[in-house]
Amino acid sequence: MKLRLGARGSALSLAQAKLVADALAGRAEVEIVKIRTTGDRLSAAGSPIEWKGDFTRELDEALLDGRIDFAVHSMKDVPTDVPDGLVLAAVPPREDPRDVLLSRSCRSFAELPRGARVGTASPRRRAQLLAARPDLQVLEARGNVDTRLSRLAEGRFDAIVLARAGLARLGRLGEAHEVLAPEVILPAVGQGALAIYARGEDSGTLSLLEALDHAASHREAVAERSLLATLEAGCKAPVAGLARDGNGSVRVTAAVFSPDGSRALREEASGRAGEAASVGRAAGEKLLARGAADLIREAGA
Repeated sequence: MKLRLGARGSALSLAQAKLVADALAGRAEVEIVKIRTTGDRLSAAGSPIEWKGDFTRELDEALLDGRIDFAVHSMKDVPTDVPDGLVLAAVPPREDPRDVLLSRSCRSFAELPRGARVGTASPRRRAQLLAARPDLQVLEARGNVDTRLSRLAEGRFDAIVLARAGLARLGRLGEAHEVLAPEVILPAVGQGALAIYARGEDSGTLSLLEALDHAASHREAVAERSLLATLEAGCKAPVAGLARDGNGSVRVTAAVFSPDGSRALREEASGRAGEAASVGRAAGEKLLARGAADLIREAGA
């Protein structure tokens, strides 16, 4: 069976696509098709990303018009609304979802000097960095992983924060100096997970992709995406969420921050593993009851 796998042209997206293609070895012959997205163009220009779908729209279109048979995305880039005609076919085993600190001085987060320049393009990371260390200068750091690492090496920043999963998939995890605990930096919704999309009527491809699905990772993704959908938060909102599936249950830890990190709302919810969407929704509703919508509006999201 021959299949065309759509992926963005970035090094990370291609590494993720290769992981998926390798997992199908012996079952299908996979051709990786590179598709440039709106998000890629904005990122290359150093422009802000306005909508999660900027990284997925062109891949969705290629799926719907038959140019590719399935697509792989970073789950954190995928909008909570699945386009008509497509389905979330599989979620492979999730990588460690935590963030990591990379520092020019090889110092830990706590050891960074006052006024240190920390780079990130994420409102979620910015808010939590400032909440933990209001003495830091948090500066814009856009571009792909290679670009951010180059700018760190050039001295534009004293440290940057990236997703551990991305560095691991690029084989560059050894460059990280500290894994940041969720109590310090709670991850983005879906961070560390991959989303494999296919056409809903393509039963042959869907049957093949079932072998790639990891039930616990899929349930965690469902819970976190349900949280985000309940909050109706866009990519500019300082929203964080982490689901953990184990022993027949799912627990969601969620938080919403003011842009400057001076205010934070945190909540948890738990329930049976089969009710992952309800657990995520419950965590979101708890946050909304405490005024989370005001913080989200404050961020312009």
